[in-house]
Amino acid sequence: MLLQITHQDLTSLNTLGLRAYANAFLRYDSHAHLSELSDVACDYPAVFILGGGSNVVLAPALDCLVIKVESRGIAIVSETDREVIVEAYAGEVWHDFVASCLAQGWNGLENLALIPGTVGAAPVQNIGAYGVELDQRFHSLVVWDMATKQLLEMSAADCQFSYRNSFFKRAEPGRWLIVKVRFSFKRDWQPVIDYPDLQQHPVLQKAGASVMASQIFDAVCEIRRKKLPDSSVMGNAGSFFKNPVVSGDVFSDIKARFPGLVAYPQAGGDYKLAAGWLIDQAGWKGRRLGPVGVHERQALVLVNHGGATAHDIESLADAIRIDVADRFGVRLDQEPVIVDDRLRDT
Repeated sequence: MLLQITHQDLTSLNTLGLRAYANAFLRYDSHAHLSELSDVACDYPAVFILGGGSNVVLAPALDCLVIKVESRGIAIVSETDREVIVEAYAGEVWHDFVASCLAQGWNGLENLALIPGTVGAAPVQNIGAYGVELDQRFHSLVVWDMATKQLLEMSAADCQFSYRNSFFKRAEPGRWLIVKVRFSFKRDWQPVIDYPDLQQHPVLQKAGASVMASQIFDAVCEIRRKKLPDSSVMGNAGSFFKNPVVSGDVFSDIKARFPGLVAYPQAGGDYKLAAGWLIDQAGWKGRRLGPVGVHERQALVLVNHGGATAHDIESLADAIRIDVADRFGVRLDQEPVIVDDRLRDT
């Protein structure tokens, strides 16, 4: 057997820095090992595929097989006068991939700079930031079916993308291992700077219609570093809650009671509410509950002050959800996936 199964402390392999331990752990870095991965997985009650560890809440002890994806490589698939199709292996660090694309003149992902995680994890969450979502730049992906031992190609339609969601978040855990992801970069690139923070950025304001993708990239990095804590200094998983989408009637009712409500109109008459604003108004910004708390500058971010476990994070998240629901009548859903023995029952 080429793959080596070990015990592994996962505390440093999740950005929340939660104390966690895997009884069975292996590193995957080449598609040459895919068939062996499937054979090994048969010996375990469940499988969890770990990328950058930036969107997970890990239980203290995991009895499932944890596969850490570390495959690397970036290549051009095809080029035309209209677009360039580029593929990246799943273990590539997302931010480094974005920077590499810009260096090659492949513009379009600059709004998604500094999002933690890997390329393979990005479609699972359908990551998005500052007016751009991954599915808008997505071409296709290659996935390994652990059960049937097949490599399959999936289109955007196959992936069933929606807001912070995809086929992979609803599918059987551990069955689908994303091998590589392909992106479409249009030659006639157009900047996306409608997001308020970008509109107000002095460099982008000065650049006006001649703004460059590299300027947007730098602005996004600057804004994110000001707003969000560095996970290497203070454990966090970025935005912990999704922005809830409500009907026009619900929006009008909340707006009448809370005139300062921050919301964004959606197609069809719905409104996306700013979850950070709701949490802040419920009094949670900067508060602490034992070893965990809400970040003092960004209410969407839950932080680990040291030594926390999944139970601590879940207790804090539940308390916030209850307060927001009581005050506004809106339920908050979290972005990070809970990884524990419940994987077996999914």
